[in-house]
Amino acid sequence: MNAGPADALHDKHRLPEIDRLRGLVMALMALDHIRDFFDADTLRFSPTDLDHTYPFLFLTRFVTHFCAPTFTLLAGVGAYLYGEKVKDAGALSRFLATRGLWLIFLDAFIVSPLWSLGFGRIELGTLWAIGCGLLALAGLSLLPLRATLGVGLAIIFGHNLLDGVHAADLGAFGPWWSLLHDRGPLPLGVPGSVLYPALPWIGVAALGFGMGPLFLESKKRRDHALHLGGAAALVLFVLLRASNIYGDPRPWSAQSDALFTLLSFLNVTKYPPSLLYLLVTLGGAALALPALERMGKGLLGRLGGALDLFGRTPLFFYVLHLYLGAAAALALALARGYTLADIGAFVKSSAPPAEFGVGLLGAYVVWIAAVFVLYPACRWFAGVKRRRRDLWWLSYL
Repeated sequence: MNAGPADALHDKHRLPEIDRLRGLVMALMALDHIRDFFDADTLRFSPTDLDHTYPFLFLTRFVTHFCAPTFTLLAGVGAYLYGEKVKDAGALSRFLATRGLWLIFLDAFIVSPLWSLGFGRIELGTLWAIGCGLLALAGLSLLPLRATLGVGLAIIFGHNLLDGVHAADLGAFGPWWSLLHDRGPLPLGVPGSVLYPALPWIGVAALGFGMGPLFLESKKRRDHALHLGGAAALVLFVLLRASNIYGDPRPWSAQSDALFTLLSFLNVTKYPPSLLYLLVTLGGAALALPALERMGKGLLGRLGGALDLFGRTPLFFYVLHLYLGAAAALALALARGYTLADIGAFVKSSAPPAEFGVGLLGAYVVWIAAVFVLYPACRWFAGVKRRRRDLWWLSYL
């Protein structure tokens, strides 16, 4: 039996591939952050610095590149589906505005202390970017759907034209520009920095909103469109990347061997996310969606169920895994005899001792353990959300 639009939005008729894809990117995001906490190379150099990295580290980082774009796109899709559920443009706009502000608040005051080690700095990262996307959608959702989709595509394909505009050249306006398109310090002398300039992420959220009607189509039509769109995005990525003409401020080049040349080809820019970065990540996500729906039974079915659970509790998972990872890393360092002052000095100098942390392979082990620990906590919270629909504020967690 084909579910109508209203049925498709009811909890028991949720599209499993959306929750599973969201859960998958949450798990991969945990890998990225556990690596930050437990692999000392994180402090020494960027995992995409081809002069210092190694293939296992680079590819670990590359796989986790898929997280933020996919989650932001699905936030846009979810916004559209919520609008179809409430059938009230004003209510949708208010919800998106308050949800966006809430995410920005969480990033500034709940997540930032982890990355700044409690030094009182505000580091605007993933939740800031998604929050800005939802704030923008609060206005864009009032436009015709094609206009919102057009705005999203225009930002995604056109924002690299702004690569030559740098905050350092704009004087007092520079920090404000950093909020939009160039990493840098916060405005008004607020201590901290912008890690995720917002403009491209607004484009991704608007694209997701514009794609929303696709998820009310039949499975056959939806999967066909996702396969076609994902393949087209990847082909366009290869063509534009090979040309080195447009789409990323960091050109690729021949390296010492074929493997590192491939890594150079894949070494696209995340801060802010370039057109090529978004093509390869969102193209891959589009191809993954239909496959996640067909996970079947047995081991794959149980894995799909776990991903579905994480996808239903993403914000809870996100904040909890950060504090769990940071606490475990701190406990390990203290158990090894390091002091808080030592850890702060390592972070500031980017020169921890060789034995600090557990290495990349050890970080993978900790990541797997963390995911197992998070599963029962997320299952409990999902149960609370399911039972207590009378608590409106649970929709913000």
